[in-house]
Amino acid sequence: MRHAAKSLLLFAGLTATMLAGLPALAESPQPVDAALRASLIKAVNETDSFPNRYDAEVWLLDMSRRLERRVPDANFRLELLRHAHYEATRAGLSPELVLAVIDIESAFDPYAISPVGARGLMQVMPFWLKEIGRPGDSLFRMQTNLRYGCTILKHYLDKEKGNLNLALRRYNGTRESAYTVKVDRLLKTRWYRQ
Repeated sequence: MRHAAKSLLLFAGLTATMLAGLPALAESPQPVDAALRASLIKAVNETDSFPNRYDAEVWLLDMSRRLERRVPDANFRLELLRHAHYEATRAGLSPELVLAVIDIESAFDPYAISPVGARGLMQVMPFWLKEIGRPGDSLFRMQTNLRYGCTILKHYLDKEKGNLNLALRRYNGTRESAYTVKVDRLLKTRWYRQ
């Protein structure tokens, strides 16, 4: 309960800051990919639940130990991991890949805001909310952010015919390989599957 109240106060403060300092960020910086828009609309409307399998439980315990220093609140940590596992699996991505992306993008801060206005764990740009007709969704809500982020990453992975390096560059909006090198390093040293 204390975590929820603290998060609510932090969210209210961040919302006020965002509204004051980032008025133009809701606009798309480039033409929107129609196929990606359709994927996001489908993803945000899916509500089926994740089957609780033994291997998912083992995965949650293993990843929880690895994340403990960064996210000390055990309940929040397990909730984050459960949702990340679900959304990654739903999108057809490796849950470990999603954790590596979150690690680089936001350092597991669900209220992170980038200098260009990307928000939440997976640093999703807010123009998507308006673009797919869901302006009331909050990218600071863990499940929403993970659903959008995983859907976008999977779209780019499909578009690049499975080339993770190119898909990650599209996701991050960069032509540089430094981002993909960081994600790859974390996949090999921190978020690997045992």
